[in-house]
Amino acid sequence: MRGKCWVCSRQARGLGHTDNRHPIGDAKRYPLDWVFCSRRCQDIFHQMYGRWVDAHKFGQEVEMIDATDIERSAMRSCLRAFGEVAGDIGFDKPLGAYSEKEALRVIDAIVTRYTETMVAHHAEAKYPPVRGMKPTVDDPFADLESDLPWETP
Repeated sequence: MRGKCWVCSRQARGLGHTDNRHPIGDAKRYPLDWVFCSRRCQDIFHQMYGRWVDAHKFGQEVEMIDATDIERSAMRSCLRAFGEVAGDIGFDKPLGAYSEKEALRVIDAIVTRYTETMVAHHAEAKYPPVRGMKPTVDDPFADLESDLPWETP
């Protein structure tokens, strides 16, 4: 399948969606732009689509997905990155007057900090803590060099 993932806009990798509201053979049953890069994005789409179908069926408003506490914390951590870049550019300059290069610096700083914060949280939560045990190590071979018998320190 060609195109961009409907959820995250990365290149689609063969995962699609059929709209079962339309009969077999109807072109509307196979929307070409509902393609996905991964099973995760496909599942996210199906959750959103299911909520939309239910809300439409019962005449309700579609609920927005709220950010989790972890995501809000990561967003708050972006303020410092934004402040640092804005300080370099100059606080007296309005956002609308930023050049493309300056705007990209701000975006890069915010996205990088958000990603780093989320990765750090997931790395921390990767292995749940067990009372009485030492914390787990991500790389079990990190200290291997000091254990080699043929090498002397």
